[in-house]
Parts: sequence; C-alpha cells; structure tokens
Amino acid sequence: MDHGPAAQLGQDNAAAFKSKLGLRLFFVYGLIYAAFVLINTAKPQMMAGDVFLGLNLAVVFGFGLIVLAIVMGLIYNAVCTRKENELNRTESGVEV
Repeated sequence: MDHGPAAQLGQDNAAAFKSKLGLRLFFVYGLIYAAFVLINTAKPQMMAGDVFLGLNLAVVFGFGLIVLAIVMGLIYNAVCTRKENELNRTESGVEV
C-alpha cells in the first residue's frame, strides 16, 4: 500500500509578487478589522444602531468582514494565477 512519488514542483517565479500582494491585502484587511475593534472599544453604543434592513452595525460590519475576506481571497487567487501563467509562459516560451 505504498503511495507514488510526490509531485515534482518547479521554481515559483511569482513567489515575490504573491508575497507582496498577500501582505498588501492583509494590511488592508487588518486596517478595516482594526476600525471594527476600535469602534467596539471606544463607542460600543454605536454598534447597536440599526443601519441596514433592521440589522445593527455590529452584525453588518461583522458579516462585511467575512464577505471581504472571501472576496479578497478570490482576488488574490485570480491575480496570482494570472501572474504565474504570465511568468511561466515567459520562462518556457509555451502557452500555459
């Protein structure tokens, strides 16, 4: 019941680009999350106010953070895939 050899991975030509993009997206998300925490700490009564369809700011902001994380992940994946294909095509001269 042995498994076959592990997949051979080549050099990741887009590693530097992906790291920079990931850090930028993390920084943006971190700032938005810090605003959420700051509001909760400094003005908790503000979070109780209705803002959308009878939902209070805490619920809307919380769900917004979840949706933002998913959207940023999809953006990261799309941009990185495009960059990997571009750099791999340039290196090998073959369309990926």
